[in-house]
Amino acid sequence: MILDYATLDLLRQGHPAWRLLRSDHAPLVASFLQRVFVAPNVRVMAQADLAEALEDELFALRERVGAEAFPKPALDYLNDWAGNEKGWLRKFYVHASDEPHFDLTPATEKAIAWLGTLTARSFVGTESRLLTLFELLKQMSEGSETDPQARIAELHKRRDEIDAEIARVVAGDMPLLDATGLKDRFQQFIQLARELLTDFREVEHNFRGLDRRVRERIALWQGSKGALLEEIMGERDAITDSDQGRSFRAFWDFLMSSSRQEELSALLDRVLMLPPVAQLKPDARTRRVHYDWLEAGEHTQRTVAQLSQQLRRFLDDQAWLENRRIMDILHGIEAKALALRDAPPAGEVMLIADTAADIELPMERPLHTPAIKPLIADIALESGDADLDAAVLYSQVVVDRAQLARHIRHALQERSQITLRELTELQPLQQGLAELVTYLQLAGDSFKSVVDETVSDAIVWRRNAPDGAEVEKRAQLPRVIFVR
Repeated sequence: MILDYATLDLLRQGHPAWRLLRSDHAPLVASFLQRVFVAPNVRVMAQADLAEALEDELFALRERVGAEAFPKPALDYLNDWAGNEKGWLRKFYVHASDEPHFDLTPATEKAIAWLGTLTARSFVGTESRLLTLFELLKQMSEGSETDPQARIAELHKRRDEIDAEIARVVAGDMPLLDATGLKDRFQQFIQLARELLTDFREVEHNFRGLDRRVRERIALWQGSKGALLEEIMGERDAITDSDQGRSFRAFWDFLMSSSRQEELSALLDRVLMLPPVAQLKPDARTRRVHYDWLEAGEHTQRTVAQLSQQLRRFLDDQAWLENRRIMDILHGIEAKALALRDAPPAGEVMLIADTAADIELPMERPLHTPAIKPLIADIALESGDADLDAAVLYSQVVVDRAQLARHIRHALQERSQITLRELTELQPLQQGLAELVTYLQLAGDSFKSVVDETVSDAIVWRRNAPDGAEVEKRAQLPRVIFVR
C-alpha cells in the first residue's frame, strides 16, 4: 500500500480506526473496549451487560473529572459508537434472542493494538524476531526448491547438525538459553498470539460481509435458483480458496488436532514455570491462549454456517412458492370445469388424436418362464428333537441414552473436550454397535461436537460368542470430539 496524500486523506475521512484516534473520547472508548472485549477475548456481549459495565466506568470517571465530562447515559454512548458515523462497534441480533448484542469491529481492534505499541517497554527484544525472519526465509527457500539433489543435500546438512548437537549433549556440553533469550522469545510469542486473535476478527468480518451480500441478493433476486446458487457459491469458493481462506483452513485443521492441543498445553505450562518468564508477570489467560484461538475460530466457522443456512432457507422458500403456484393452477382448472358443468359450450370441447382401441387378447400373452429350473431332491423330511430356548427370539437390546449423556457430561466437567475413543476407554461399550451408534446420535443432537476427517479412531469392544468365547469387535471411523 502506497501512503500518498490522497490515500491518507481518504483514510482520515472514512476509516473508523482513524476516527477513533481523532475522537475527544478516544481514551474512554479505547480503554473501556480493551478491558471488556480485547483483554478477556470476548467476542459477543449482550446490550444489558455491556451497558452496565460502561455505566460503572462512567460513574468512576464522573467522580474523578466531573459530571459534565460525560453527560449522556451509557446506552446512548453505545448506540453512538455503533452508528455508521463512528463504526467502532457492531450492533446485531443473535439467533433466538430479541436483545441486541455488540462486538468489536476489526478497525477498532487495530486502533487499540496500535495504541498498545506506543507505551514504553522495559525490555525490547530483537534476537527472536531476527531468528524468526531467518527461519521464514529458510522455509520459503527450501519449500520452493525443485532440484531433488539440492533438497537431499539440505536434509543431509540438517541431519549432520542434529548428530553433532546430540554428540555435544552426550559429552556434557548442553547450551541453555539465558534469561534474556527467554524473555525475548516469550515477548515475541505474546505479540504473535495477540495479533492472531486480531486477525481472526478481520477474517470473520470478511465472511460476514459475504453473508450480508447473500441476504441482499436473495431479497432482490428475480431469476432462477440455479443462477443465484452459481453466483453465490462461486463467490464463497473465491473467498475459501483465497490465500486468506486457505491459511485459515490450514490453521483450523492444525489446531483441531487433540495431540496438538495437548502439546501446546504442556509447552505453555513448562514455559510459564520458568523463573525469567515468571518475572515478566504474564497474563493469566496466556496459559489457555490456544483455547482463545479455538473460540475465535469457532465464531468464524459459525459465520460460514449462517451463509449455508441462508441458502437452505432460500431454497425452501422457493420450493414452497413453486408448489403454491402449481396448486393455484390446479384450483383454477377445477373452478373452470365446475363453471362449465351446467352450461357446456357448443361445438367440440376436446379432440382426441387417436380413437382406435388397442386390443390385446389374454391368450396372446406368454406364460411365466422361470430363469432357472429348480432341482427338488427326493429326501424324506424328519422332525427335529433339538431343545432350543425360544425366548432368545424375543430378547431386545436397550441402550440407555440418559446414562450415556450423563457419562459425556461427567467427562466434560474435568476437561474442555474429549474424543469418542477416550469415552469408550473410560467406560467400555456394553451393548456393542448399538451403544456406539447412540453415542454418534448424541453427538449430533444433544452435545456440541466436531468431526476431524483427517484422523481415524478405532473403537474396540468385546462380546461373548455363542460358544462362550470372548470375541473382540472393532469399528473404524473419523475422530469425533465432544466439546464443552
